[in-house]
Amino acid sequence: MSVSDGIVILDFGSQFTQLIARRVRELNVYSEILPFDAAFEKIKNLKPVGIILSGGPHSVYDEGAPKRSDLEKLLELAPTLGICYGMQLLSHGLGGEVKSSTHREYGRMGITWDEKLSQSVPIKQSVWMSHGDLVLNLPRGAVGLAKSDSGHWAAIESKTPGCGYLGLQFHPEVSHTENGTEILKSFVFERCKAKENWDGQKLSHHLIEEIKNKVGPKDKVLCALSGGVDSTVTAVLLTKALGKERVHSVFVDTGLMRLNEAEQVIKSYKEIDLQVKSVLAEKEFLSELIGVEDPEKKRKIIGRVFIEVFERATKDFPCEFLAQGTLYPDVIESVSVHGQSVTIKSHHNVGGLPEKMGLKLVEPLRELFKDEVRRLGRELKIPNVLLGRHPFPGPGLGIRILGAVNKEDLEILRKADHIFIDELRKKNLYKNIWQAFVALLPIRTVGVMGDGRTYDRVVALRAVTSIDGMTADWFPFENSFLAEVSSRITNEVKGVNRVVYDISSKPPATIEWE
Repeated sequence: MSVSDGIVILDFGSQFTQLIARRVRELNVYSEILPFDAAFEKIKNLKPVGIILSGGPHSVYDEGAPKRSDLEKLLELAPTLGICYGMQLLSHGLGGEVKSSTHREYGRMGITWDEKLSQSVPIKQSVWMSHGDLVLNLPRGAVGLAKSDSGHWAAIESKTPGCGYLGLQFHPEVSHTENGTEILKSFVFERCKAKENWDGQKLSHHLIEEIKNKVGPKDKVLCALSGGVDSTVTAVLLTKALGKERVHSVFVDTGLMRLNEAEQVIKSYKEIDLQVKSVLAEKEFLSELIGVEDPEKKRKIIGRVFIEVFERATKDFPCEFLAQGTLYPDVIESVSVHGQSVTIKSHHNVGGLPEKMGLKLVEPLRELFKDEVRRLGRELKIPNVLLGRHPFPGPGLGIRILGAVNKEDLEILRKADHIFIDELRKKNLYKNIWQAFVALLPIRTVGVMGDGRTYDRVVALRAVTSIDGMTADWFPFENSFLAEVSSRITNEVKGVNRVVYDISSKPPATIEWE
């Protein structure tokens, strides 16, 4: 696709940059992400109908903060939308005043528009904030459109000659901003006059062609299977593109999976006719993790051992590519792909491919989000029993045990997690939740069971709602449900005497604890 008649997004390091692109594409308008410092002539030659400046983790006053000295020239190319850091950058660069605030705004907050932005956006609404700086004085030629409940500018627009700009201190692209899609729609269609030119509904044909173009006509692919949605869709996609004889799938039982999961996974793969080799490697993983508490070290160890096991498992199967079910949220939390985003955590299936293997990497889902992958899976006729599973991290229970990993703690966590998921399914709640799990905490507390004193472990329940995994809210269970789960765990799982429920949203927290 050509960006001409589409939207260019300049990435200043936001964790949500790809989400902006996706939201625009959901409006059936093509969008493309470029680095924040992309050459002006390159942007100009693309002939976009609109430009979006993403948010980012920096302050405009930080040393080395990403900036552009040609903002006025950009504004002459096309209408521009500055989101969060993008609004602060416009304000600072065009003569306004930005300052650090002692009262940071994170999460949901109410705003009030001076007048309706469009017929679909109410005067008062709830939005998602994530910033420390604020715009104190508006740039020359700009007017305020909305203020937050804390009295700060939440939206501004220019009245200067040229294409002009709209600035939003909040994130319209995240699902937790009410009417966020309508706000973006107003910018894309009313200000930019964009035309619908993008159809992302049929992904499989496009991705199959991409795989064929990347993988040579005689090359073979090693596919890393975990049992989750992402790797399953990847394996089916590769098989459809290349045929069974060129795709060698390996399932590694790391010993870090949930109760009875390895057996269930292999059974499911046989039912969808995937050729899979199963490798039991529990002892190897657990021996390498002895005494390791730091979550980053655990992730990297698991990633390294995973690849080492693969090398041995495939020594009789010469191949040129390694396929992984990496998704965009994995990528953006691990490394900046376009701008200057901050690394949140390493993912064992991102950037962990040792050169000594001599394999090239193919990640057909790398630019997609979980719900898009599920839609792709439905297009590929994969059964819902596989597509409907909650996300499960590549390092498995290794990062749901906070602290060092051992077999005893794994058994405690498996049993507690099984009870939680079992109750969700019994109460028909599983399908309403994006991700649910139990984390085993590295603390002990005093308790009473019968007439005796206990000094046992604490587990934390985590259940969130989300659309894409980039933002999430905790699920509001009925008290009676939590009481029942807590009672079952403390009665049925030896070694646990206390259960807590995590009510943190993302941001500021992540979904996983480690």
